[in-house]
Order: sequence, then structure tokens, then C-alpha cells
Amino acid sequence: MTTAITHTVTQKTLALGVHLFTSAGVIAAFMAIRAISEGELYWQREAMLWLILALFIDGVDGALARLFKAKEVLPDWDGRAIDYVIDFLTYAVIPAFFIYRADMVPESLVLPTVFAVLLTSAMYYGKMGMVSDDMYFVGFPVMWNMVAYYLFFIINVGYWGNFGLIIFFCIMHFVPLKYVYPSRTKQFKWLTIGNTILFLISNVVILCLYPERSIWLTVIALITLAYYTWMTVYASFIKEDAK
Repeated sequence: MTTAITHTVTQKTLALGVHLFTSAGVIAAFMAIRAISEGELYWQREAMLWLILALFIDGVDGALARLFKAKEVLPDWDGRAIDYVIDFLTYAVIPAFFIYRADMVPESLVLPTVFAVLLTSAMYYGKMGMVSDDMYFVGFPVMWNMVAYYLFFIINVGYWGNFGLIIFFCIMHFVPLKYVYPSRTKQFKWLTIGNTILFLISNVVILCLYPERSIWLTVIALITLAYYTWMTVYASFIKEDAK
């Protein structure tokens, strides 16, 4: 006979709190939409700060769910389903709206660009094996929030440069290179976490200072991005078991 495990009220409360924390990402998503729609002075900064908050929530909620055994304690709740809904909003739909409103690509190509981002993102989410057994994303992950951020706030490659890079990343969704999953990839785990913390802090400060620019913060933002790029090269071409 199997004995049912009874969880305490505290355990259930903590597990439910994790799901509420995950769900809070949708509030950040709404506030980003509000900032873009109202178009007040420096709306780009406000919208991106909300998207980075959503990124932070998504980055730590999985660890909290594992810590408090949310799936085991509340088997009738699916935190991953909540996560997917919010992720598609904050990583694809809202960044596409940001690109649409931020005058980033040639005017005649704005809608085709946005449609390309949305369609390829939706297709990527439906692709089997999106995450490898060693916890790397396979194909460029749906991270259009960061693409929009770097193109708008960090580098200046003009309308056609932005258009070319956006189409490039659309294609890279389906090229089976491996991209680090910051909260799950075990190889160089603490180095990746440290880089991610530096990445978040430097970019939040850049946004808070905008429209003022700091060359040192920009360099740090580019170095942290270079680390993720190197990890892709390493995992895809150098690591012995890369496939």
C-alpha cells in the first residue's frame, strides 16, 4: 500500500507563493505594454526596465520552485504553463511591439519585421528539443527583449543594420547551435551566474541613466554579452560532447 504524503500548510503556502511570484511577471508585462502604448518621454527606458524585471522573475522562479518543491507540494498547479504564457509575452510579443514603436527599422519594413519575429518565435516554441539534455537552448532562444535592448540602447547600426540583425536572429532560431541557459546550465555554473548578475546590474544602471551614456557601462554590457557568445561557441564547437 502506498501512503499518501501530506504536506504542511507552510509548505503549500510557500509553493503557492512561488506560483504567485511567477505570475507577477504578467504585471511587469502589462506595465511594459502600458509604457509603450502611452509613449511618454523616454518610454523606451520604462518599458525595458519592466521587461528586465520580468526577465529577473523568470530567471529565479525555477530555482525557487525546485527549492520549495512546488510541483510535488501542489501537483494540481503547473508553474511551467504559467511560465510559458508570460515568457511568450515578455520575450516575443512585447519586444516586437517595442520594435514596432521605437523607429528601429525602415518604415516600409516595420510590419514584415515584427511578423517575422512573432512567427519564428511561435515556431521555435513548438520545436521539440528546445533544451538539450545538458541544459543548453538549442537554436537562438526567444530573447527578443534583449535583442531590442542591445540594438536600441547599446549599439547603433542604423535602420538597415537593425533589420539585418533581426532577420539574422530569426534564422538562428532554427540553426542548432547551443546557447547557455543561465539558470540551468551546469558547466561553468557560477561563472555564468556571476556574469548574469553583472549583466543585469550594468544594464539596469544604463537604463536608469538613459539618455545619458556611460562608456564604461556600455563596455561592461558588451563584455557580458561576449561571454554568452563565447559559451555558444564553446558548447557548439569545442565541448567534447557538443552535438
